[in-house]
Amino acid sequence: MADARDLPLFAFGETLRRDRRRRRMLRRRGLWLALGVAALGLTIAFPPRPRLLWNASASAPIGLYWIGATATSAPGELVVAWLPESARRLAAERRYLPRNVPAIKHVAAVADMRVCGFGALLLIDGRPVARRLAADRLGRPLPRWDGCRTLHAGELFLLNPASPASFDGRYFGVSRTSDVVGTAHPLWTWHTAETGA
Repeated sequence: MADARDLPLFAFGETLRRDRRRRRMLRRRGLWLALGVAALGLTIAFPPRPRLLWNASASAPIGLYWIGATATSAPGELVVAWLPESARRLAAERRYLPRNVPAIKHVAAVADMRVCGFGALLLIDGRPVARRLAADRLGRPLPRWDGCRTLHAGELFLLNPASPASFDGRYFGVSRTSDVVGTAHPLWTWHTAETGA
């Protein structure tokens, strides 16, 4: 008697089962490929917020920072923020900070606080908080704004008062709260002598 596998019906059934397995495998691969493309598309449409930042600028302790979510930016809080566009361009040209890297700065003033700059002196709510330099460490003139401004909702003033050479609000003025990426939490830092803006 002939082997059951040699009979035409059994051979046809085996071929059908193989084809079904192959189609299921192709469908699964196609589904995984589509999910991967969709996930990649989402990161393009909605870029993820950075989670870690290496600070190489001496205006804040050098080291690794974790970027936490920010609900509100309060005075004294250490934040990761994008500099205003003109300041970002100048910082990149002078090699203070690459254009695509946010800065770590303290929030010095928020809405309803008054910020004044007169010559080398910077005041917040009438109290002197920092001095402004006329030039950076290479002798290039630093931008300067003069006058007083009461901050409105959606505005803040970024300043690292302990770092006289920090390129911050004392030179570029007011920032937007929407430029804040998150709060900066030091993970591994050390402080070195300041070497520049």
